[in-house]
Amino acid sequence: MKIIAGLGNPGKTYDQTRHNIGFDAVDKLADRLGLQWVKNKKLFLSCETIANGEKIILIKPLTYMNLSGEAIAPMMNYYDVPPENLVVLYDDLDLEPGTIRLRQKGGHGGHNGIRSIIDHLGTKEFNRVRIGVGRPAPGVSVVNHVLGRFAPDEKDRVQEASEQAAKAAEAWMSNTFNEVMNTFNQKA
Repeated sequence: MKIIAGLGNPGKTYDQTRHNIGFDAVDKLADRLGLQWVKNKKLFLSCETIANGEKIILIKPLTYMNLSGEAIAPMMNYYDVPPENLVVLYDDLDLEPGTIRLRQKGGHGGHNGIRSIIDHLGTKEFNRVRIGVGRPAPGVSVVNHVLGRFAPDEKDRVQEASEQAAKAAEAWMSNTFNEVMNTFNQKA
């Protein structure tokens, strides 16, 4: 079994913000696969499919970004999913808007959603698809930047990056993460 988690904040207030690009990418993947989201308890939305005989669960934590691990870890524990069978799609300040970067492990890089997942799983060794949202302009706080919306000149590039992240997650459903990294990191 594999789990694909897109990070973001629930509610209309946060739609189309930089911090919700992970939700956007996993929504694109669900649409590509013709899946419908179902609310599970109050922790997350999920949908399921089968790829190459393996169950794949897509999730969107409803715990708000900084508590993402509180939704992801219980699901992984319940299904006994090892960390290498998780991929997380999320926003990254260190990448320019319109770029993606795949990694197999690493620290949180200041991202509180990733920090929460690391804390709740007890490991840094899970797959990530980082989607660039760029650094804030001078005088703009990180919080205001990530909770803000993309500038008009960024929207097309960001939507393409979100689509590429969805395609990378879809490719992982039937390939190793190394193979997916080799393909999609070159495109980025």
